[in-house]
Amino acid sequence: MNQSELNRFDKFYQQQLKTLKLQGKAQKTIESYSRAIRRVRDYFDRCPDQLKPEDLETYFADLVESHSWSTVKIDRVGLQHFWKFVLKRDWQWVDIVKPPKVKTIPDILTPAEIERLIGTTRKLRYRVFLLTTYSMGLRLGEALALQVGDIDAARKLVHIRRGKGHKDRMVPLPDLTLIGLRELWKKHRHPTLLFPNANGNMETIREAKGPMDRGGVQKAMQIVVAECGIKKKSPSIPYATVTPPISLKRA
Repeated sequence: MNQSELNRFDKFYQQQLKTLKLQGKAQKTIESYSRAIRRVRDYFDRCPDQLKPEDLETYFADLVESHSWSTVKIDRVGLQHFWKFVLKRDWQWVDIVKPPKVKTIPDILTPAEIERLIGTTRKLRYRVFLLTTYSMGLRLGEALALQVGDIDAARKLVHIRRGKGHKDRMVPLPDLTLIGLRELWKKHRHPTLLFPNANGNMETIREAKGPMDRGGVQKAMQIVVAECGIKKKSPSIPYATVTPPISLKRA
C-alpha cells in the first residue's frame, strides 16, 4: 500500500478499536475482530473499504483452505462489524461463507474421576483450584478471578462477577470447596485474591498483583489428567454431581 492507503487504513483501524471498546467488547473479542481486519488488509495489500463482494469471495475461499472454520467465522463477524460500525455501510455479503454448525457434547467426568484427578494433584493451590472449578461448574477465567469478598460463607454462595456475556451470577458453594478455599487462604493470606500468582515465590505471594497464570493452570491440569489416564478431551462436569466424599489430601 502507498502512504495514502496506509493513512486511511490506520484511521479506520483506530475507529474499529474505539468502537469495540465503547461497545464493551471483551479484550479477546477486540483482538480477534482487529486481527480479521489486518488479515484481509495484508491479503489484498490495500485498505478493506475498497473491497467488493467478489473480492471477499476469493478471500474466504482461500481462508477456508488455510484456517479453521472457527477462524473463518470470527473473521466474517469481524468484517461485518467493520462494515456496519466503521464504514457505516450495509453488510451485503453475509451469505458469502457459512461455517457449518457443529454441535458438540462436552466429555463429562464421573465423580470417581474427579476424586482421582484432585487426589493426584500435588500442589495445594492447583488441587483447590480444580475442586473449586469442577464443584461449582466454573469457567477457567471465572475461577481465577475469584476474590475473598466473593465468598458468602454464611449463605453458602459465591458471587461470580462478569462471567460469560459480562453477567454476574450467584453459584452454590459446596461445604468441601469452602473448606478447601479456607485452607488455601491460610497458606497465602492474600488480602483480595483467592488464587494469587506466586511467581515461584510463596514468601511474597501476599504482594501478588494478579491471579495464577492461565497457561500455567491449563498445563498443570493437562499433566494431572494424563497422569490419571483420563482420555477425555476438555473434561467438564456439572457442579451438582460433585459429592463431598472427595478428599483434599493427596491419594
